[in-house]
Amino acid sequence: MSVRILLPTVAAMLAVTGLAEARPDSRAMSCAQIRAMIQSHRAVVLTTGPNTYDRYVRQFGNECDWPEVPMSAYIPARDGHCPVYRCEEPVNNFPN
Repeated sequence: MSVRILLPTVAAMLAVTGLAEARPDSRAMSCAQIRAMIQSHRAVVLTTGPNTYDRYVRQFGNECDWPEVPMSAYIPARDGHCPVYRCEEPVNNFPN
């Protein structure tokens, strides 16, 4: 009898966990929604296309691991392209 109760409970927990880990899709959100989400969470992983995603961060803060810094990028949004920041290593253009 306990197996009949336990199995549906475990299945329900797995279904809820799978939904909670789904990435928000930038293409279904307005730019204002995207920017508000990034500001409130400090960093967010967003789906940006059928097979693409990335992590986007606030401009100021310590969301990037050294030596990376927030660099500007544009991602698709429901209302056009949205300016955001993602962590990248700065390009060194100094001659040797």
